Amino acid sequence: MSDRDAYTALVCSLPNSERLFIAKKPPLSRLRLDSRLKALTVADAEVLARLEHVLSWNEYAVDITDAVALKRVRDALKVIRQPALRKIVHERMEMRTAMSALRLRRDGLAPPAGAFGFGRWARHIPAHWTESCFGLGAALPWLKEAQRLIESDDPLALERHLLDTSYLMLKRHAARHQFDFEAVAIYVLIWNIFDRWAQSDASAAARRFEILAHAAMAQLGDIRFEGEPA
Repeated sequence: MSDRDAYTALVCSLPNSERLFIAKKPPLSRLRLDSRLKALTVADAEVLARLEHVLSWNEYAVDITDAVALKRVRDALKVIRQPALRKIVHERMEMRTAMSALRLRRDGLAPPAGAFGFGRWARHIPAHWTESCFGLGAALPWLKEAQRLIESDDPLALERHLLDTSYLMLKRHAARHQFDFEAVAIYVLIWNIFDRWAQSDASAAARRFEILAHAAMAQLGDIRFEGEPA
């Protein structure tokens, strides 16, 4: 069986996860999912492992340093060569940067000196520190609701909003991939969101929010993908 045929069979074997936030548990266990992922090539399995490692909120411990977090992203991008998956990393890290900035501003801290966090808005955010949504309401439509929820101190609703936003981002990418490795990788990332929400409760959300606030790529240097303008 060719890799293409194997991946087509793999994708067809994965149950639908459209009922995110409704069902009590993911449509299949991680054990069963991992069993099906054995169909991946060695190289693609490594890419998926790096992708999950760099995007999982749970992977960022409270005491992780900015240098370690930055190295993790750079190391992952050395392995992740697929444009769609690199774009997903980029989008998620920009989300973490914006969330970290919201929390720091809520706590009354002054804008960081120089670039802040990851991606396109690393210099824009400090320059627009006092503006609503840092002046990014149009570019990042999800940020307005995130700002409202962080200011109203509703960590469970905030987590759900961020998970839902991440889910919709992934679904947009999934629409462009059907029976290839990218489709499999995106499915696994959606499964992780589904699983995270299924295990969520108010107290756990509060603890994870603190992890997010302290470890969300705060004060990382500006990172650009190969080929992006300086």
